[in-house]
Amino acid sequence: MSPQSQPVSAPKASKNVKGKLRFSRKQKNPTGEMTLVEHLQELRRRVIIAVLAVVVGAIIGFIWYQRAPFGISPLGEILREPYCALPADKRASFSADGECRLLATSPFEMLLLRLKVGALAGTVLSSPVWLYQIWAFVVPGLHKNERRYTLSFVSAAVGLFVAGAVLAYFILSVGLEFLMGIGEEYQTAALTGERYFYFLLALLLIFGISFEIPLLIVSLNLIGVLEYEHVKDKRRIIIVLVMIFAAFVTPGQDPFSMVVLAGSLILLIEIAFQFCRLHDKRMQRQRPEWMDLDDEAASPLGAGPGAVGGPTPVAAPSQVHPSPAPSQPVSQPVQQAQRQQPQTWTTGGTETSSNSGGFFDDVL
Repeated sequence: MSPQSQPVSAPKASKNVKGKLRFSRKQKNPTGEMTLVEHLQELRRRVIIAVLAVVVGAIIGFIWYQRAPFGISPLGEILREPYCALPADKRASFSADGECRLLATSPFEMLLLRLKVGALAGTVLSSPVWLYQIWAFVVPGLHKNERRYTLSFVSAAVGLFVAGAVLAYFILSVGLEFLMGIGEEYQTAALTGERYFYFLLALLLIFGISFEIPLLIVSLNLIGVLEYEHVKDKRRIIIVLVMIFAAFVTPGQDPFSMVVLAGSLILLIEIAFQFCRLHDKRMQRQRPEWMDLDDEAASPLGAGPGAVGGPTPVAAPSQVHPSPAPSQPVSQPVQQAQRQQPQTWTTGGTETSSNSGGFFDDVL
């Protein structure tokens, strides 16, 4: 019987193929250099991930609007709470049990409102993902110090925006009570869900964006555009401008919201000015003195080891005497011809003479 052939080479071949595939993979570029096509592909990948994160967050927000796990209040209840905090006599009630509810005037208003609130909540919930995608796309083109400054700037901006939005949420009920109490003797306020949420969203955004103004001042100071000397004597003008700004941008134009926004901005701007003062003082200590001189002024000469000293007196010149004349005239060299004496040598008793070397010259 002939021996059966065994497929011994198959596993080796598969191992070789895997090894070739492993070694044939494209190595990552350590310098981070990319072509235009690679940049576009990277941007597309980042955008797709960010959009998917927002979609997933919107689905979660849509569900969270009415149902909330782990004992958390539903999103609709959280947004409705400032309105329901108003006294019962200042808001209309359309339910038989007297429960606080907003008004809907069209069949699809509740569905559209739930979709909008869910999309907004999804954008907020997915913000860590799409912020990281933006950061990962931008950071390879930054230097080490630029990365540190950018990360600090983004962290401060997010913190200030959240602080402004939280402050606006807690003062919303006070502003609504003032606005809805005007003319309560003749009318009752019945807010629709769409208008109420638009008002709430506008107030949150205005407070959050306004809180970024101090960060802008600090950034201008860090890059050398704005100095503390330029603004230290203009605080009165700045306070008036902040009050006018708060009066125009507040959605309801109620005095309480305007005062809270203006007072918060004035406090934050003053903190930013103090930061500018400390930063300018530190930079002034590190600034060389010659940079403060006028372009037309000459810098004084120092008295250090390399300085030019004062004039010194020059000694009187000494008298120059002529050289003495020679005692004997210098005679010209006289060439004397030396006569060569003929050389003689004896060879076997025979005397031979030569005038120029004789035998050896003939041989050579």
